[in-house]
Amino acid sequence: MSSHELITAARKQGRAALDELSGKKLLAGFGISVPRSLVIPDAAGAAEACAKLNPPFVLKVVSPDILHKSDVGGVKVGLHSASEIEEAIRTMMLRPEIARARVDGFLLEEMAPAGQEVVIGGVRDPQFGPLVMVGLGGVFVEVLADVSFRICPITRLDAEEMLDELKGAPLLRGARGRKPASREAILGALLRVGGAGGLLMTHADEIAEADINPLIVSEHGAVAVDARFVLVKRD
Repeated sequence: MSSHELITAARKQGRAALDELSGKKLLAGFGISVPRSLVIPDAAGAAEACAKLNPPFVLKVVSPDILHKSDVGGVKVGLHSASEIEEAIRTMMLRPEIARARVDGFLLEEMAPAGQEVVIGGVRDPQFGPLVMVGLGGVFVEVLADVSFRICPITRLDAEEMLDELKGAPLLRGARGRKPASREAILGALLRVGGAGGLLMTHADEIAEADINPLIVSEHGAVAVDARFVLVKRD
């Protein structure tokens, strides 16, 4: 399914945003790596899904009524077996916010390798059009607002400058004993999102907000482990 078809399908279903699986298919279509995953309808599908993926796993609820899954207890990490997945699903379904929501199933993913958390996002500005953002994940974006913005489309030079503007840029280079995060992988992801022919320019009239949070960046590459795309409202 093409990126345009993914968005069209979401609109036909009356969705205001892409579900996570569709969001990750959108990213994959633009060359950004995402974890291997499956959607299972309920706990009964855990064993079959386990056999097709490699542990450890991440489990996430899939619901058009829930935009921030972790806030309602809809994310469980570090699972290793079908029994653990089944128990996690049962526990999630007891959470009040999930119990009263429309649940389409559960996304089971392979956990990404350890690395530096980076955030890449975008917003559709009414005056300037698509803007792309990059920042360090965790406390850097939540508390310090350590981010950098540019108007799309960006060039490689723009992407380089965006990274260098971050207060936490030394962490990407391996400060304080950390392993360095692949600068090329971050630059590549930024250009695939905000560059000419990138995701935000291709869908400038369809995507109101984009949030890849986090992009896990190791020494060797980057994997988008969560993705949220809010669609432009239609009259």
